[in-house]
Amino acid sequence: MKFAVIGGTGLIGSQVVKNLNAAGHEAVPHSQSTGVDIISGQGLDEAMAGADVVVNLTNSPTFDDASLAFFQTSMENLMAAADKGGVGHFVILSIVGTDQVPELDYYRAKALQEKILEVGTIPYSIVRATQFMDFMDAVLSWTADADSVRLPATPIQPIASKDVAAAVAEVAAGAPLNGIRNIAGPEIFPLDELGRITLSHKGDHRTVVTDPTAGMFAVVKGDVLTDKNAHLAPTRYTDWIS
Repeated sequence: MKFAVIGGTGLIGSQVVKNLNAAGHEAVPHSQSTGVDIISGQGLDEAMAGADVVVNLTNSPTFDDASLAFFQTSMENLMAAADKGGVGHFVILSIVGTDQVPELDYYRAKALQEKILEVGTIPYSIVRATQFMDFMDAVLSWTADADSVRLPATPIQPIASKDVAAAVAEVAAGAPLNGIRNIAGPEIFPLDELGRITLSHKGDHRTVVTDPTAGMFAVVKGDVLTDKNAHLAPTRYTDWIS
């Protein structure tokens, strides 16, 4: 099959392209660097030409309320081009629990992205992943100073980017789900504990202070960012960070 991977040069996209090509498919990466602009629509018709499947792995440049307009515009442009090109399967990557945290603009924006796909006419699949292990350094940086890092005890089920890419490629190469598949790492940690494990493995002697008001995940209630019934990936966090 031929795949148009939008956002195909990024962290997940580049791995999805590699996996699909290794499986004998033709996966073509598209991004701004290849002349495709999902906001203006430039290059989209050409990117979709002859594609059996579109995999949209693009991301908003911001996590604030501007992300809503980004996903609204980009999805409308992508779906119009996919429909025009006769694409038979449209895949997006989303977040486990994205519809359960309306306090976060970015999560509301991802829920909007899902809804636009669901009400369209193209058969689709949504892969929802838990938090990427690869983003833990960024999470720590949000509330760090010279001596400490403040983190809430929000339950997190981290997944390695390579496992996300493998799951996305598998779903994309299969029949449309016309629904959602949740994927997650094999272990659940309180975020503050995950911070301590991370700093310890890096030889960083800063203290992690448990603070229920600190950082983006402070507004998350309960364990909505985890899913024990998800398709569980094999990579454990301590193996990944080592």
